[in-house]
Amino acid sequence: MAANPSDQPVLEELDRAECLRLIAGGRVGRVAFDDGEGPAVVPVNYSLDGEAVIFRTSVGGRLSRSLLTVVAGGEVRAAFEVDRFDEASHEGWSVLLRGGAHPLSDAEIEQAALVEPWPAGERDAWFRLAAREVSGRRVQRP
Repeated sequence: MAANPSDQPVLEELDRAECLRLIAGGRVGRVAFDDGEGPAVVPVNYSLDGEAVIFRTSVGGRLSRSLLTVVAGGEVRAAFEVDRFDEASHEGWSVLLRGGAHPLSDAEIEQAALVEPWPAGERDAWFRLAAREVSGRRVQRP
């Protein structure tokens, strides 16, 4: 027996404000970047600071090395994604931020939103990804 179409979840595009509201309370997202060998995606703990994401990683790690730039004040193109899904109900949402990432200076770190990494070990490389593009989608029942 086929499912009733009126019971099926529907997909909706989210506006910028709703996207930022959804990720504001989160703690884990994924940073997408080019590590020199191609696209890579790694989970990070984060905090939202206005329309920017603040995250920390290890100084010698692949993410940190890939986001560093030799140009003072320069940024490296990257993306950040957060989602929440309930597989039982087939409902959830996904938000994508795209923009430039740069390491924070000591002065910026003092002013940055608190980010507490879950894994043990040093996470002394702080980054900010400023959202130039924000998009999101939600699937939910009517």
